[in-house]
Amino acid sequence: MGMIERVLTLMFGNGANVVRDTAQVFRENADAQGRRATLVQSQALQQYGQEFWVPRQGRFDRFMDGLNRLPRPALALGTLGLFVSAMVAPLWFAERMQGIALVPEPLWWLLGVIVSFYFGARHQVKAQKFQREVVASMRHVPDVMHNMQQLREMRFDQPGAADSKSDRELTASALLPEANAALDAWRKVAGQT
Repeated sequence: MGMIERVLTLMFGNGANVVRDTAQVFRENADAQGRRATLVQSQALQQYGQEFWVPRQGRFDRFMDGLNRLPRPALALGTLGLFVSAMVAPLWFAERMQGIALVPEPLWWLLGVIVSFYFGARHQVKAQKFQREVVASMRHVPDVMHNMQQLREMRFDQPGAADSKSDRELTASALLPEANAALDAWRKVAGQT
């Protein structure tokens, strides 16, 4: 019994837990990890909150705060507006995209640098890829125009839309009124036999 007592005293005695201390060498203590994570998060929130404790007294400060908040919503709403204009007025949109295709490459680089500087670590490759995609989409404009012309010719309110050409039977059947039981019943009631 003395040997077991010595082993247990070695492992758990004297106020130190050898098993726990050895396990923490290989695996982080979850309780201590949670405390550290809470401390880091609270310090980050405190630092973030102190940014807004500075009183904005002048009109210039308020103007600059408002100006700093404009680019992201303007770009997002402008992009959505481009999609809407592409559907509503495809010819107008195609003309504008032709103009964008004529922008020289150094200007695209400059725009990319400005946007990268403002929004953080953006890469110029995206701007160049966008330009190539715009040019590629402009190649489809003649096909789109042809398809739109065909769709316009299929409108029902245009003269000759239901033209039967040389089919006499179709022309004759189009001129004869169809039987309509509800209309006939209404005519009887109204006295218009």
